[in-house]
Amino acid sequence: MKTIYLKFVDFWHEFNMTNNIFLDCLKKHYNVILSDNPDYIIYSVFGHEYLKYDCVRIFYTSENIRPDFNLCDYAIAFDWMIFEDRYIRLPVYMLYEADLEKAMAKHRISLEDLSKKHRFCNFVYSNVNAHSARTDFLELMNAYKKVDSGGGYLNNLGYRVTDKLKFQENYKFSIAFENSSTSGYTTEKIIQAFAAKTVPIYWGNPVINREFSTKSFINCHEYNCFADVIKKIIEIDTNDDIYADMLKTPIYQNINSTDILSLSSLRNFLEGIFNQETDRAFRRAKSLHEVCYEKLRYFVLNSRRFL
Repeated sequence: MKTIYLKFVDFWHEFNMTNNIFLDCLKKHYNVILSDNPDYIIYSVFGHEYLKYDCVRIFYTSENIRPDFNLCDYAIAFDWMIFEDRYIRLPVYMLYEADLEKAMAKHRISLEDLSKKHRFCNFVYSNVNAHSARTDFLELMNAYKKVDSGGGYLNNLGYRVTDKLKFQENYKFSIAFENSSTSGYTTEKIIQAFAAKTVPIYWGNPVINREFSTKSFINCHEYNCFADVIKKIIEIDTNDDIYADMLKTPIYQNINSTDILSLSSLRNFLEGIFNQETDRAFRRAKSLHEVCYEKLRYFVLNSRRFL
């Protein structure tokens, strides 16, 4: 079994450096040693420590930030693109395995589940820096019926929701808006709404129809304006048959099978990297121009710390 020396850097605070999906994929075929003197790093967007390591760099993002292939050898991100053996699309919702499993089974809804839907719509967010579309839409929805807001942002319940899934299960609709809108950028928000067996009202990824059947949720990108979306919601809210049909529609109905993602793709991608000899796994250029580019970025980023 090949031994690989690996380090995780620049991840979010809650990221588990010793128990995560990347290690799960790698430990089946490699002896992984977490080291401060690594041959490989997997890094994210919450810092610039990665620039200190002149080893094989694998970039991962859960945020709406694209990889810089001048600085990384490989990337795991959300864009629909092909770049030789250097890139794989893995949106962040793929890391929410339990929620995704529930979402894929949501169409097998029971009468008991349907009977729980005695509340209208929920909104569970804490990020105050998201695109204004989220707040604008909430205001329009509240003009039709009150939306229960259980997060830290615009909370109107008097308490913060601690179990999002259990909370959402009581509602017919869930507002599932991303923080920002970029093609391919899909997070866990729509998946968690599906998992709770609600109808997601989605905004964010304009090509979301490549991933999920738009017969199973309300896709704001199919409408000219939010006022038209509200009209559609009123139609569904006042017709139990239409609502039930949406809940009973699988999330992958009529989706091209090549666009349905799986964690096996991540495993194959990582094996393609680590099965090589380490010195042959580098992909970023090492010419004078690229070295200067990297040094300049390192200098600029470190200078900002003192401004």
